[in-house]
Amino acid sequence: MSETAPKVIIAGSGPAGYTAAIYLSRANIPNVMYEGLQPGGQLTITTDVENFPGFPEGVLGPDLMVKLKAQAERFGTVMKSGNVDRIDCQGPPFRVVAGDEEHEVPAVIIATGSTARYLHLPGEESFHGKGLSACATCDGFFYKDQEVVVVGGGDTALEEATYLSGICKKVTMVHRRDELRGSKIMQQRAFDKDNIEIAWSRVVKEYLADDDGMMRGVLLESTKGEPDLEVPCLGCFIAIGHDPNTGFLEGQLELDANGYILTAADRTMTSVEGVFAAGDVQDPVWRQGVTAAGTGCMAAIECERWLAEKGL
Repeated sequence: MSETAPKVIIAGSGPAGYTAAIYLSRANIPNVMYEGLQPGGQLTITTDVENFPGFPEGVLGPDLMVKLKAQAERFGTVMKSGNVDRIDCQGPPFRVVAGDEEHEVPAVIIATGSTARYLHLPGEESFHGKGLSACATCDGFFYKDQEVVVVGGGDTALEEATYLSGICKKVTMVHRRDELRGSKIMQQRAFDKDNIEIAWSRVVKEYLADDDGMMRGVLLESTKGEPDLEVPCLGCFIAIGHDPNTGFLEGQLELDANGYILTAADRTMTSVEGVFAAGDVQDPVWRQGVTAAGTGCMAAIECERWLAEKGL
């Protein structure tokens, strides 16, 4: 497969990008992938992944991404490090700028994902995989019958807390205000759970570690001048939202109010023909590795058919 004349540029890696690359390469469509500054995406900071099909014993997130990358490379995808900095969507052909490299290609697949918002407390990074998570659906099972904390007061936090209440012994929601921001129906669902408590007017001041560096609790600071409160927990779920990685598009595509790429119903085609989007960058709802991989497959097949239809 020629590196000098790709037909498709894939911006971003992770399950969506790698899956798109596998399908394109197996269809003999030359493609180049720019993996981004975090090759493999959010799963590279995840330890055990037990809900990705095909791994009955689970698989480490970084190992899964290594396997997907190797599979794409096996069929001919050319991998490049770094970000796509700019896409000129006045095409096709589309002008793609990545560092000091430029390409003009008939089609582009955007799979740059989203970034979970964290609290940016001192030492926070050391707790990834050791009690800190931004996805209850992904990691809740590891805390079965244990005590956990959910940070946030919107619908996302309420949904995470309600989900965890069916798995964990106790869920403490931490919210900086004295009332929640989520919808009334989601609030009521949480209030109806006997094992959900709310720490009102509190913020996380510090993550507390045991002798092995695993989370053992959080220290909560009051927003009303009350004394600090220590809450024991083995897991802390940050549920204050995600930011789609779409800043580099500079208004080239239609986005929703939160910056996610809008795609046609049941399709991956964006507002510009020939530009497709897959994975979390266009999915504010599910945000799972397997759904990202699924849309990566969709984007590749839709791209292949569009190229054929246009004679490109």
